[in-house]
Amino acid sequence: MDRKKEILALCEENKTEVVQLVDEIIFLEDQLIKLKKLPFISVNPKNQAQQRATPAAKQYKEFLQQYINCIKLLIKASGQDDDEEESPLRKWARKRINRC
Repeated sequence: MDRKKEILALCEENKTEVVQLVDEIIFLEDQLIKLKKLPFISVNPKNQAQQRATPAAKQYKEFLQQYINCIKLLIKASGQDDDEEESPLRKWARKRINRC
């Protein structure tokens, strides 16, 4: 089973928006795999203590954040999110707001 069918199988409805989102997820996965093969840190050969992030590291970070956002959106679109239950942090915040 290819990756697109595997992801679409997780969704109950194959809406056009979901199919496009899955295509974006697959694209981002491919880009992340390619970027993982590149060095993320550049070291100054004269001073090993001097290091900096490479453009590949910055791009990987951006793609990873977009990938995570797409996955979250896919979960919401598929109706599999468990936001029906309130988190402990939200309960605590609501109590604090109601006190005022």
